[in-house]
Amino acid sequence: MPRACEADLCRTLGPGGLARLAYRLGHQAASGVLTLAVRPAPAGERPEVVVLRRGAAVSGDGELARRALKTRLARAAAAGSLTARFDAGVPACPPGALHQVPLAGWARGHLEAQLDAGLAERLIHELGAARLAVRPELAPAPDDEADRRMLAALAAPRSLEQLWQLARAPRYRLLGFVHFLRSVGALAVEPLAGARRAPAPADPRTAAMRVLGIDDDADLDAVKRAYRRLARAVHPDLQPGADLAQRRSLERRFAELTAAYDALTS
Repeated sequence: MPRACEADLCRTLGPGGLARLAYRLGHQAASGVLTLAVRPAPAGERPEVVVLRRGAAVSGDGELARRALKTRLARAAAAGSLTARFDAGVPACPPGALHQVPLAGWARGHLEAQLDAGLAERLIHELGAARLAVRPELAPAPDDEADRRMLAALAAPRSLEQLWQLARAPRYRLLGFVHFLRSVGALAVEPLAGARRAPAPADPRTAAMRVLGIDDDADLDAVKRAYRRLARAVHPDLQPGADLAQRRSLERRFAELTAAYDALTS
């Protein structure tokens, strides 16, 4: 894709296209106006107009305005088909628009929230026989030490198993990061010569272990610790800042964790 912050664009986006475009615009610190129109447009629905300043979407003043903007972006991203027009330039900032939503961060959060047990299994199945590396020109800025370890591990082509060992990150955390990188085009995938795809696990216990991000030989205490840690991280009631789309994703993830825990402890 050409450098969107240097030129106008107009294109049709399919599923996943908005998150990819948003990440590119955010990563390139683009300024301009992004107009999104659902296809076919419902009667009476107006296009969504988003003002960008240096890679961030400008919202109205206050946290509620920021949440509302994130909700509108998530709604647009869920549409089957969109027409996206980006007019590059430095637009005037609307009065009172003091809050911003970094588009690269929004795209990452939106994509990582999609990870559930089914998607995790598909990623393992599709990428288990490949070497993965981050494309340096599209690498995200690390948010924390775990991000730095994952990016360092992805600096050279490596298998998923090697990445888990080097990154020292929970499997769900690493798989969510890999899904995000792959969705925005920042992941280079190199098939291993003569390798076969990893088979999807047929054993429900193995699948439950993967949901909790623990090894197959983990004991009951390890299962309980993993569940408590992950449940605190995704329980909807402990995430007061989550918007509607994020809350629904958290609810699905919490339900999957609980089902996996029940399968391993019953």
